[in-house]
Amino acid sequence: MSINQIANGIGLQINNDIFIVTDYSHVKPGKGSAFVRVKLKNVKTNQVIERTFKTADKLEDAALEERRMQNLYNAGESTHFMDLTTFEEVVVDNALLGDSIRFLQDHLEVTGLFFNNKVLKIILPNFIIAEVTYTEPGLKGDSISGGTKPATIDSGANVQVPLFINIGDRLKIDTRTGEYVERVKNESKRD
Repeated sequence: MSINQIANGIGLQINNDIFIVTDYSHVKPGKGSAFVRVKLKNVKTNQVIERTFKTADKLEDAALEERRMQNLYNAGESTHFMDLTTFEEVVVDNALLGDSIRFLQDHLEVTGLFFNNKVLKIILPNFIIAEVTYTEPGLKGDSISGGTKPATIDSGANVQVPLFINIGDRLKIDTRTGEYVERVKNESKRD
């Protein structure tokens, strides 16, 4: 693939690692040959690096495929998902899930990022709707003070919530930061 074909979202294979192009700019200096400055995000580590390529450079394209999948169950050191297109079961090592495993709810729909038919990453929805399974009871007037307390949600994760939240409340949680967003009423499990 020519460097001139680069675009945001394209997958590249560099030194046996897979990267996604997050930003790029063509630079034509007054003196010397033109080049392309590229920001790349490592799919496995989420580390962002910046690389410079000459316009004559050839890059190795990594044909990444996104598949909709549904969480089935956790089996100790691995988690089982169902590919929603083929209905095949896909087993993913929990190490690959990293910190996001704490927000995996039963039947949660996620995106699987594949390269050569192998799962590279599981991407959760940005927000989930979760039910509080345990927290200390709130006191009357707690909505005014603005403090927080720990709460356990139905996925097993612990999040900091406002003092007025009670067991059984449904919350919108940001899976990227693990933060409470708002209390919700009668909404589906996904956003």
